[in-house]
Amino acid sequence: MNKRDDNKRVVIVGGGPAGLTAAYDLTKHGVKPRVFEKLDLVGGISCTQEYKGYRFDMGGHRFFTKSKAVRQMWDEVMGETFLLRPRKSRIFYRSKFFDYPLKPGNALKGLGFFNAVLIVLSYMRWQILPYRKVESFEHWVTNRFGKRLFNTFFKTYTEKVWGIPCSELKAEWAAQRIKNLSMRSAVKSMFFKPKDTITSLIEQFHYPKHGPGMMWNMFRSLIDERGGQVQMNSDVVRLNRDGQRLTSVVVAKDGVEEVVEADAFISSMPVSEFLKKLDPPPPPDVLEAAHKLKYRDFLTVCLIIDKAEIFDDNWIYIHDPTVHVGRIQNFKNWSPFMLPDESKTSLGLEYFCNEGDELWTTPDEDLIALGKVEVEKIGLARGADVEDGCVFRVPKSYPVYDSDYTEFMGTIRDYVNSFENFQTIGRNGLHRYNNQDHAMLTGMLAVRNLMLGESNNLWVVNAEQEYHEEIKDLEDDDAEEGESSRPPVAAER
Repeated sequence: MNKRDDNKRVVIVGGGPAGLTAAYDLTKHGVKPRVFEKLDLVGGISCTQEYKGYRFDMGGHRFFTKSKAVRQMWDEVMGETFLLRPRKSRIFYRSKFFDYPLKPGNALKGLGFFNAVLIVLSYMRWQILPYRKVESFEHWVTNRFGKRLFNTFFKTYTEKVWGIPCSELKAEWAAQRIKNLSMRSAVKSMFFKPKDTITSLIEQFHYPKHGPGMMWNMFRSLIDERGGQVQMNSDVVRLNRDGQRLTSVVVAKDGVEEVVEADAFISSMPVSEFLKKLDPPPPPDVLEAAHKLKYRDFLTVCLIIDKAEIFDDNWIYIHDPTVHVGRIQNFKNWSPFMLPDESKTSLGLEYFCNEGDELWTTPDEDLIALGKVEVEKIGLARGADVEDGCVFRVPKSYPVYDSDYTEFMGTIRDYVNSFENFQTIGRNGLHRYNNQDHAMLTGMLAVRNLMLGESNNLWVVNAEQEYHEEIKDLEDDDAEEGESSRPPVAAER
């Protein structure tokens, strides 16, 4: 290590998986980065919230990866507190539960023989005469599974998640999120264990003893121990630039602003916010593109139920259109250490919405009442058994791949890439629906660009072949799933 590395001043905006990974990696190069996180918890969407000793995972984050670099980092930080957990999830549709991965008897019983035959015939029809121009999620899924199965399992849940018709959601999102799953692989998995790992079908995963936030708190402690700083409740309100070079950030904390200068800047804040906070502002076409980017938000209604056992799934996808809830987590089945009382059960009911809309602004007590009604309607528990509850809101959870996405992102990428000493990383920093391990890889690659002079293209992490080529010098294996329990047949998040 040289003296220049020791003296390099690096500012990191955002204390989520990407930002903390970059900061941790920089400490290995002798750099003491300053990390600014505007909230009072680290981990971003991978944080763990607490209420009266109960821990709640905002989204349900599986820790599974084929990336050697990510796996090694998880192990070195977590050690024996990393639990290996069995995976079980089901789909609730038309008042029935369907096992996932699909099982012949269960699927046939739930769908009915006649409907199952129609699904197969529909699949065959779309294999013979597919959509020639694949532009939307609906086109992509229909070509792969048939129109009838699309309408049965994909459409309702996906539109719950995104709040827009499947015809307006870009095919790029489907290709990224469910690229390894097909009708053939799904049916084959009913009878045989796949030789190649299909992310959506894995049977077990690792999980921190006290939820994903436990790991990110350990990252924070290690960064601080090595001379870096992770400063909470610190909002970066302005980024000053001189031409195409950033010079400093203005950080607001407790009503006081501080100007922090640095040699290099790495950010995982939403790229749209980065562009809006630049001073001087970017060109008008870039600002317009930033204003056009859209996000989807969600909130979790957490219910504490006076029953030791309710169901043995980790999570359940709610495809039924008669209820608003989109997915239900059973946190005891993620880790028994998520609850202070083993005689209780804690559920997380996830509602997808837009920040500021009617659902988002509904008072907590009304949301808890809604949750009681819906768990009883689904048949999971009696509303009378719910003894307490709370609500957590998660803004800008998912970058939206709508019909205008490609055009605006092209403008934004070209402009952001023109900066000499700035890199944007992570899910929202790249406006790309990456998993937790992919976000971590963007942090690792940004550090390699900064410290080793490499030119890794962070925009293509998790973008099929381009992604694999970009990380070939980082590791020998391909990176895959690292985050969440999204439904393979609807919308892995």
